[in-house]
Amino acid sequence: MKNKPVISKNSVVLVSGGARGITAQCVIKLAQQYPGNYILLGRTSIHETLPDWTENCPGDAELKRRIMLQLSENGEKPKPQNVDRQFKKIRSQQEVEATLSSIRQTGSNVEYVNVDVSNLAMMKERLAEPIQKYGKVTGVIHGAGSLADRRIEKKTEKDYETVISPKVDGLKNLLTIAPVKNLDFLVLFSSIVGVFGNIGQTDYAIANEVLNKAAYQAKRENPNCRVLSINWGPWDSGMVTPELKRAFAERNMDLIPTDAGAELMVKEITSINEIKDDPVQIVVGAIPTRPAGELSSDLKIYEIRRNLSLDANPFLLDHKIGSNPVLPATCAASWVASACEQLYPGYTFFQLEDYKVLKGIVFDESLAKEHVLELTEIEKTSEGKVKFSARIFSQLKNGKPLFHYSLNVVLLKNMPPAPVHTLPIYANNLEQEQIKGDTLYQDGTLFHGPAFQGVKRVLDISDGRIILECNLPAISPEQQGQFPLQTSNPFIYDAIVQSLLIWTQHYYQSPCLPSQLVRLEQYKAIPFEQTCLVDLQIVSHSDTSVVADIQVIDSKGNVYVKFSQLQGTISPLLKRFIGAKPGINSGANNV
Repeated sequence: MKNKPVISKNSVVLVSGGARGITAQCVIKLAQQYPGNYILLGRTSIHETLPDWTENCPGDAELKRRIMLQLSENGEKPKPQNVDRQFKKIRSQQEVEATLSSIRQTGSNVEYVNVDVSNLAMMKERLAEPIQKYGKVTGVIHGAGSLADRRIEKKTEKDYETVISPKVDGLKNLLTIAPVKNLDFLVLFSSIVGVFGNIGQTDYAIANEVLNKAAYQAKRENPNCRVLSINWGPWDSGMVTPELKRAFAERNMDLIPTDAGAELMVKEITSINEIKDDPVQIVVGAIPTRPAGELSSDLKIYEIRRNLSLDANPFLLDHKIGSNPVLPATCAASWVASACEQLYPGYTFFQLEDYKVLKGIVFDESLAKEHVLELTEIEKTSEGKVKFSARIFSQLKNGKPLFHYSLNVVLLKNMPPAPVHTLPIYANNLEQEQIKGDTLYQDGTLFHGPAFQGVKRVLDISDGRIILECNLPAISPEQQGQFPLQTSNPFIYDAIVQSLLIWTQHYYQSPCLPSQLVRLEQYKAIPFEQTCLVDLQIVSHSDTSVVADIQVIDSKGNVYVKFSQLQGTISPLLKRFIGAKPGINSGANNV
């Protein structure tokens, strides 16, 4: 059953901070598409009529010049602080009046109430008349906020109250006047700072995370109301100076275009069919990266414990050897790399070394209750390199450790440029008939389920080489479980390594499983749904093992990742679990 529209011409929408800034732009966009009744709240007073000399002013510099002239004519010194105060007052009032005019042009009714949302008594008094005029509030947009940025050790109680009060007290007061149970929608303007933090904004992070949690509570208690907390990144608005833009660029944070951001808010509020299934909290904008800090000379040891389970990791059902789900070695490596990155924000995973699969983690009755990741720092350099030795182990019933994986991980402060790799000419005709990946998964050549079915086709295969085209469809965060996609993508890496299994199935009619890797270098991450080419070159092979190098490239030859000396164990005994079917042989003869 579809829900009724959350907004119509009869809706009464109460908006805090709605007459200026990005909230105003969003409300204008909403009114353009859904004319109705809008009550905007703000602290800017517009009761005074602006003097004639403020009209038709071509720019900020000219307005400031006119302010200085007026101050001089009135016998006052045009001090910078006096000019700036007058300038902000005039521009604020002009912005409010422009917002009201834009909303009226949509055919909507609009009322502006000059009020501090943190003052409940004042709100009740000043909102009584507009609510009586337009009717009961049916939607609330809470966009009010304030900043007092400074480092935590310099924060004052006043700073804290300045930031917390309009966000937290303001929301409480809005919902006192317009309870959620009476609303069709409640939209809170939060910030990515509440999720990722930011230097100098501890109080702002707290305030926005309170909004996020309040949204979840409101939704639980009022499932038929559209509740949304939008965690905005920085907007490309007039408040963002060129200096701020450069700072955001250094943190890989693209600015949200004003029109696109406003359009997104309208879509998120209104394009609702099954309200109960819609997300309560969304993040809009790029995830910020933290600047790399200076390295201390101390070498530390860390232990990170994790309870692994089949229920928590649905993707494991697509990685069974025989009847038992087995943790892909790529997932174990991703756990290690991600943990190292979290210890050193601003540093990026670049290299694995001496990776050994000692005893894979099988999800059967022998699964340990807890697995331990031990990280030992073995090198730090002034050039921005951190190297770890890592082991993943569990504990046997006799108390002795059972080691599953061992490897070294290298993080870098500054990543090197990606090299370029050129494929041989005979593999460049991608339109010719090739072995389809679907065939390899269906005939038993590959045992992997949908979460790992990234091989699209075999472009060429010979006694010394195999070239694949890979593209792995996205899987949901729920499916990714305890191994979410971060800097590295363990799911597409598993699909890449399947090239080794395809080769041994073809030439030895026997499966193989990766057991060791001398080195991996990742120059850039491979996202889901990104086509890449896999060039595997055989270094050596025998009846029991195969060693290969792999380079993974984009369509222009830029290298995503290089595998050096990947070793696989070949065993006919694996045929009991991984079928060596004739399909790969007959298909290979056609390339």
